[in-house]
Amino acid sequence: MSEKILIVDDEAEITDLIEMYLHNENYIVYKAYTAQKALEYINAEEFDLAILDVMLPGIDGFQLCKKIRETYTYPIIMLTAKGTEIDKINGLTLGADDYMTKPFLPLELVARVKAQLRRYKRYNKNSGQDEIFVHRGLVLNPQTHECTLNEKPLSLTPTEFTILLILCKNKGKVVSAEELFHQIWKDEYYQKSNNTITVHIRHLREKMQDSFEKPKYIKTVWGCGYKIEE
Repeated sequence: MSEKILIVDDEAEITDLIEMYLHNENYIVYKAYTAQKALEYINAEEFDLAILDVMLPGIDGFQLCKKIRETYTYPIIMLTAKGTEIDKINGLTLGADDYMTKPFLPLELVARVKAQLRRYKRYNKNSGQDEIFVHRGLVLNPQTHECTLNEKPLSLTPTEFTILLILCKNKGKVVSAEELFHQIWKDEYYQKSNNTITVHIRHLREKMQDSFEKPKYIKTVWGCGYKIEE
């Protein structure tokens, strides 16, 4: 069954262009030019991924992203025309998994869509073979994509969940930002800055109420990467 993708952008030329490229990959595409219309689709359909423009009339892309994250965990890719670092950080902090700056190469966007969908399906399928990771009250279940801390559920984005899962699988070992990039995205199209992972780690710490100075869970090893202590 083909995956359903929601595109939200008030520029018809851009939505039509993205739709054409995604249709060529056999995805089912829904287009919305406002957040209000997007919310109608979201309430009526089950999507596998959303592509949101930041600059929307009325409710902007950041607010829409936050609204989606109140209920759904599927990947979100943000589009920004500004290209400023603060827009990227805002999107990631509100729960987006990735971002692209306009103008962008349509084939690169398609590659990122594929990467996000692969990862989301890989960490959500019930293979029956993935172990449950437990560490100091933190419980991570790859089969159900559920995470709890001291028996309270943590609402994590697919990227946040993946980062935490990789660190748990490598407990006691340092995982560099480059290793995280490779394991999460793999695609050659991804020329990421370390800031992307830094923002996701910071957001994880906030949700887990973990201290940067005296971390109980995620420790920064300066110049090397991140790790969860044994």
